[in-house]
Amino acid sequence: MRQLLLDLDAELPPSLDTFVVGQNAELAQILCLFSEKTASQYGERSVYFWGETGAGKTHLLHALAQHPHARYISADAPEEQFFYSEGTELYLLDDCEQLSPAAQIDAFALFNEAKANGAFFVAAGKQPPMLLNLREDLRTRLGWGLVYQVLGLSDEDKLDALERAAEAKGIGLAQGVLPYLITHYRRDMQSLSQMLTDLDHFSLETKRPITLPLLRELLHRNHLDHHENASNIDR
Repeated sequence: MRQLLLDLDAELPPSLDTFVVGQNAELAQILCLFSEKTASQYGERSVYFWGETGAGKTHLLHALAQHPHARYISADAPEEQFFYSEGTELYLLDDCEQLSPAAQIDAFALFNEAKANGAFFVAAGKQPPMLLNLREDLRTRLGWGLVYQVLGLSDEDKLDALERAAEAKGIGLAQGVLPYLITHYRRDMQSLSQMLTDLDHFSLETKRPITLPLLRELLHRNHLDHHENASNIDR
């Protein structure tokens, strides 16, 4: 399954409405059901999705966390965040592979309590449940429900998503800017979307239209800044 989230405005909270579905229609539908807490009608109360860094897993969980009675739980969250409470109907556990031994015990207990009380449980990690370096009982629980892999979008999907984002923001782009960007910059949509915003700001600062020369100049400047920061750290 492929799914990535495109945040059309970095200042807006993540939303399920801003998904770029790609080949992930089933996953998108399931997540909408979980956000509306209606997945139980289909006999499902837990889902686990996994994928590489930058695939959009945390973004998806934060989108679900915008709904009432939901709780986002990071791997290093304090112990009390793992406690079940009657007012919470949707639990969202991130970065499962980073859970400490104590947090694994808490997550196992939370999963069981959520299931016993009819709550929903959504978790994410870098690997499928059975490959996670976790307690056997927790790995088993994470694999009980639906499991999806989250992958990056195709280049065509990325171009379409960025074009729609630029249109939504009123950003004018010269021909060839976006194809050059996706082949000469980071591949994940979060970085590409942020670069689109940075490019718009750079265009306003320099009072120049967004063309290939402007994009190359910004990429070169960012490259120099990265090396300068790295040199300062080494000193």
